[in-house]
Amino acid sequence: MRKFKLSTIYLAVVFIILYAPIFYLMYYSFNSGGTMYDFEGFTLEWYKEIFEDTRLIIIVLNTIIIALLSAAISTIIGIFGALGIWYVKKWHAKNVLLSLNNVLIVSPDVVIGASFLILFTFLGIKLGFTSVLLSHIAFSVPIVVIMILPKLQEMGESLIDAALDLGASRWDVLSRVILPYITPGIFAGFFMALTYSLDDFAVTFFVTGNGFSTLSVEIYSMARRGISLNINALSTLIFLFTILLVAGYYFITQRNGNGRNAGLGVRK
Repeated sequence: MRKFKLSTIYLAVVFIILYAPIFYLMYYSFNSGGTMYDFEGFTLEWYKEIFEDTRLIIIVLNTIIIALLSAAISTIIGIFGALGIWYVKKWHAKNVLLSLNNVLIVSPDVVIGASFLILFTFLGIKLGFTSVLLSHIAFSVPIVVIMILPKLQEMGESLIDAALDLGASRWDVLSRVILPYITPGIFAGFFMALTYSLDDFAVTFFVTGNGFSTLSVEIYSMARRGISLNINALSTLIFLFTILLVAGYYFITQRNGNGRNAGLGVRK
């Protein structure tokens, strides 16, 4: 019992440290005083200003479009990348491929951003929507691969061999056996890629050109101009949107898990 209480207290302290600054920021986004020192009264003025700012709305749309496109494309590429690594039979070659895949995950964002900037400049690609999209796809693919590979390893090759023995074609094995089995990993990879794209600043800062921006870069620019409660309001909306994404992900994975369990019960 004492051990349980200590672990509960420890978790409570950790969550307070993590979330207290966020709730502090959210609290002052409703401050009519315009500062983060004295709360003078409740107001929605800062949220109203955000929704009346046409430029900011365009930036929000740019961010969402980039995130959705990069997440969708990187998920498709990541599926085939994970399958390619999983099908490699030689253990040494598989380890090499996994190491190469993990390099982009552990590499500093500043190095990745500078590398993409040099590459796009060398290829003559104009910095803007295209450069940001390609960069987000590039750093999202390894994340998707990492999320899907455990499901492939859990599935094993015996299930595929059984399907082939029963007369299934390679396409049937992919569409009716592999993809349904790794669907939770696919959803996890998609939502992780979506979150990373929405959250990324360092890489995007390097490859964003004039006339195009994302929320992370815009918030940085706003913060450099001084403290404004518009930043608080915008950050609050982003935080709430992230919570909705996480809730949607858990709802979808829970639903898929229950559906698959129900299917197994019928087959029994």
